[in-house]
Amino acid sequence: MAFSLKITLVTALLLLTACRSDPIQFHTLTPAQLSGASSSAEIQIESITVPPQVDRPQIVIRQGNSGVAILETEWWAATLVDELRSALVDQLVNSNPQRRVSLRLDVQRFDSIPGQYALIDVKWRLRSLGAGDTALITCRSTLQTPSGPSIDDLVVAHQNNVKRLAAAISQAAAGSQKGCPATP
Repeated sequence: MAFSLKITLVTALLLLTACRSDPIQFHTLTPAQLSGASSSAEIQIESITVPPQVDRPQIVIRQGNSGVAILETEWWAATLVDELRSALVDQLVNSNPQRRVSLRLDVQRFDSIPGQYALIDVKWRLRSLGAGDTALITCRSTLQTPSGPSIDDLVVAHQNNVKRLAAAISQAAAGSQKGCPATP
């Protein structure tokens, strides 16, 4: 009788252990280092779209040439669109545009390959606010940063891409040159 009770308890413990799941890790595209300046940037973000494959709370990584994996324990702190918006607002606070403009972003690709790179390919448009609401410029930026093997390394690479994208947008908003800025 005592032996069967022990076997039942051991079996129950093994089943409970097998049901345990790993904790969810949350990540953000906004770097920990605060920008320091508190300018009243006149760049208003109108809209951001991302591909439906990555438009989810879980981080999605590429596997091989045609596969993707949805990481059930690695999540964005907010939706990917909101993460991009927050990170860009944080980076654009340092910009000092000569005019008030609005920004629309259409992300074509948002690739994550641990141990290789993070890539963002985005079409973006700046438009003057106020008199006429005319388009200033429409550009496409493809930014790629090498990544280490961990998800944390991958997120830092994406943060670097967003920082470089914000620099290009700020340069275009400043109006110091004609055409799209070179990718920083």
